[in-house]
Amino acid sequence: MASETTGKNRVVVVGGGIAGALAAKSLQSDADVVLIDPKEYFEITWASMRAKVEPSVSERMVVKHKDYFTNGRLAMSSAVGVTETHVLTADGESIPYDYLVIATGHNDNVPKTRSERIEQYQADYNKIESADSILIIGGGPSGVELAGELAVDFPGKKVTLVHSRLRLLDFVGAKASKKALDWLTSRKVEVILDQLVDLKSHSDGDKTFKTSTGETIVADIHFFCVGKPLSSSWIKDSVLNEAVDARGRVMVDEHLRVKGRKNVFAIGDITDIPEMKQGYLAQKHALLAAKNVKLLMDGGKESKLASYKTGSDIAIISLGRKEAVAQFPFTTIVGCIPGLIKSKDLFIGKTRKTMGV
Repeated sequence: MASETTGKNRVVVVGGGIAGALAAKSLQSDADVVLIDPKEYFEITWASMRAKVEPSVSERMVVKHKDYFTNGRLAMSSAVGVTETHVLTADGESIPYDYLVIATGHNDNVPKTRSERIEQYQADYNKIESADSILIIGGGPSGVELAGELAVDFPGKKVTLVHSRLRLLDFVGAKASKKALDWLTSRKVEVILDQLVDLKSHSDGDKTFKTSTGETIVADIHFFCVGKPLSSSWIKDSVLNEAVDARGRVMVDEHLRVKGRKNVFAIGDITDIPEMKQGYLAQKHALLAAKNVKLLMDGGKESKLASYKTGSDIAIISLGRKEAVAQFPFTTIVGCIPGLIKSKDLFIGKTRKTMGV
């Protein structure tokens, strides 16, 4: 059922992260698009650790939805449910759809406005600048990249990274993990593996932290860089509940359509696609889903729908401003060569160009 005012199909995109933002941008000329997102901006998240040591970076990586989404409506709220025909929001709105794209990714408690988000990065920088010792909790890509930024920009500060697993970056191969560990330790970052930090018994202002083995770490400030839970609980209480697996991921077919649905798509980190969850792949999801929505809106045959194919596991983790560790299909390298690919600009320019801003 098309919109009564424009005659166009109604598309609702839920989630304004890197995947949802690109899907909304890609569909805005072909449909009546509503983007549901509780904040007024999207963020180039893989540059966020640089923004903590260089706050001016946040001016380029935090982009208002209205700067690229010029031909649709932004509903600044959270989705709380889905019916066969409508998305329900926390504000009590019931938004009709002909096609639905779910891109809610992970739960992330961030401010609603762009200016508040930029202020947060400035506050992080101020904390770092005034601290002598810094604790990073979590040795995934965010924790390792933050440790790398601190080691390069603030070499005089004591940086300790605690990770609950046996090796850093356990989403990549052991060789890449080892290269990252060696790089950090060579720059005097203390890395403690296979231990947890007990934050429940830690009070604000206390500079003493206990690990799960009873080890004591003293740090002026700490950053929590542990993976956030998926934002799928709102789907479980809806007509799409059978499409959510035991891990909270949304099951999709090869066309990125939600299991059992012809007009509902899911993209980005929330999907059950067996691949690394990375921003450039979320962008690929968004473009393919948008292409398929357009085909269906134009009355194209289902046999013409594009299929998503997982590629080789490629990962580049920046280590400060000039170096990185990279895992490619046939080799793993660390140093300035992978750094040239990512570390200088962190793909901010490329992403802004993709979004037309």
